[in-house]
Amino acid sequence: MCSGGGGAINILSAITFLLAFAFLRLQPINDRVYFPKWYLKGARESPSHGGAFVRKFVNLDMRSYLKVLSWMPAALKMPEDELISHAGLDSAVYLRIYLIGLKIFAPITVLAFIILVPVNWTNSSLESSKVQHSDIDKLSISNIPVGSKRFAAHLAMAYVFTFWTCYVLLREYEIVATMRLRFLASEKRRPDQFTVLVRNIPPDPDESIGELVEHFFLVNHPDHYLTHQVVYNANKLDKMVKEKKKMQNWLDYYQLKYERNSSQRPTTKTGFLGCFGSKVDAIEYYTSEIERIEKEETEERGKIMKDPKSVVPAAFVSFRSRWGAAVCAQTQQTSNPTVWLTEWAPEPRDVYWDNLSIPFVYLTVRRLIIAVAFFFLNFFYVIPIAFVQSLANIEGIEKAVPFLKPLIEIIPRTIGEAIPMKATFFITYIMVDGWAGVAGEILRLKPLIIFHLKNFFLVKTEKDREEAMDPGSIGFDSNEPQIQLYFLLGLVYAVIINVYNQEYESAAAFWPSVHGRIIVALIVSQLLLLGLLSTKGAGQSTPVLLVLPVVTFYFYKYCKNRYEPAFVEYPLQDAMRKDTLERAREPGFDLKGYLMNAYIHPVFKGDEDDEKFSISDEPEAEQVLVATKRQSRRNTPVPSKYNGSESPSLPEIVNDQRL
Repeated sequence: MCSGGGGAINILSAITFLLAFAFLRLQPINDRVYFPKWYLKGARESPSHGGAFVRKFVNLDMRSYLKVLSWMPAALKMPEDELISHAGLDSAVYLRIYLIGLKIFAPITVLAFIILVPVNWTNSSLESSKVQHSDIDKLSISNIPVGSKRFAAHLAMAYVFTFWTCYVLLREYEIVATMRLRFLASEKRRPDQFTVLVRNIPPDPDESIGELVEHFFLVNHPDHYLTHQVVYNANKLDKMVKEKKKMQNWLDYYQLKYERNSSQRPTTKTGFLGCFGSKVDAIEYYTSEIERIEKEETEERGKIMKDPKSVVPAAFVSFRSRWGAAVCAQTQQTSNPTVWLTEWAPEPRDVYWDNLSIPFVYLTVRRLIIAVAFFFLNFFYVIPIAFVQSLANIEGIEKAVPFLKPLIEIIPRTIGEAIPMKATFFITYIMVDGWAGVAGEILRLKPLIIFHLKNFFLVKTEKDREEAMDPGSIGFDSNEPQIQLYFLLGLVYAVIINVYNQEYESAAAFWPSVHGRIIVALIVSQLLLLGLLSTKGAGQSTPVLLVLPVVTFYFYKYCKNRYEPAFVEYPLQDAMRKDTLERAREPGFDLKGYLMNAYIHPVFKGDEDDEKFSISDEPEAEQVLVATKRQSRRNTPVPSKYNGSESPSLPEIVNDQRL
């Protein structure tokens, strides 16, 4: 009864959230909460200007309330291709995770009700036992008596569930892999398509990191290397830039305040949080603070440019074509596999610059520490488990401690009855978190409250308002594992358009991990069923059931070998085809100019937006020998010829931006 009542409450909660969303989204005061993506893109303007004062906050058009749910058919009917072009492949594939859940569990649910529910319900094991239970527990395997032949039905259905889940996973893996390749083929030009991240660059006594990178790639990739950008440790400068932006925002606020009331100059206090210290002219104070920070910025920038220690042994290397970048990213560069490590560069918006300044050896040490900690955590956890397992010899315990015999005999029977009955708890959890939780997400109650609080207390300028309505992005790192928990619970007990503005696009690179976690959930369900049957006196079925985890694991290996390369590597044939098409369509583009500033640390960049370019078909310059400052031929490859264009240094780029 509690489970049924909880289900009704959660269904009503979900309906209430949806109706509240349908009402609140129509109010002008909430427009920036439910459509922030369009405001940030400049495609939507505030509906609160003009007319009566109340119209700025409340929608008085009664006709709009008659179509309060008109958004639902439009959202459900949106073609997948349109969704991809609108929100990206990551968002579309994220929604497919929900779809794959329906594909797996809908047929399983029907079969379970047709076959397993009658098998379980028509027994009276729980009624004859002393275990507390409810009517819904009679639907579970705990209602089958020990040693019953009815466990064969659960054994057969375990095979059916496994094969059906594997079939759905195979089909979805193939579909998503095809979607990814099609998306990459049609995707607009991006810097990361031509760029490789190079790490663990070995030191050289004769050349700087920048010179060494240029020399190495001119020699080893003479026909495809275009330019490079070394990575600077600019974390201190980054803090200065953020502080200057904060001061500039306050200056804009006080200047706007003075424009509204020019009869009185605004003032502020120089102490903590503007509440202590001497009172000064606010505009003059923040102007002087900005000038001071700019002076410190210039000094720090010059220090970074001149100090070789500010350059970390990593670089972003760009190539003339996707084909050249693919060859470099997917091959070993030297006979020493520990240096000149290459991988596809992340999208510029996805670069975490603080981590790039960490030496590669430190990252390796950190991984080692995590691995060691994980080992000892599991090792010391296994010790008490092993001690408990040593007591599994029931006959030995009965001989050693005879008075525990009644308790020992009742434990397996209690476990076999009690564990399946815990399914009601997880059913309630999924209903609360899955039904009401997902419906609560569309209401956006937390962002709604936070936006209005910020708008009332903190917003001083238009920039503050934009930051207050920042929609964020779908948290794949937290939301996707949450969905996988539903898969785990479901398998064990079977027996995004107007708001989010994605920070970067991975082209569904996370799908192999989704597939792997569902496989893990499937294997866990099989092992738990195996243990459960052993406690219910059906141990003779163990050899038959042991086949399932083995088959499932080999299915995982097959999918990994068959489809995963499409998610970690870029086919050279596709890269060449895309390069050729772009050269034919736009033959006169300066690709080097497009890539030159793409991977500069944000603190060195100007405020101008990146332009959209096409691939270049630059004429070949006169070929010359590779220049080098080395005094010896040590570690120097055989000389090669190239097209002679050198990569600009960071000071040159910064000076160009200032001009």
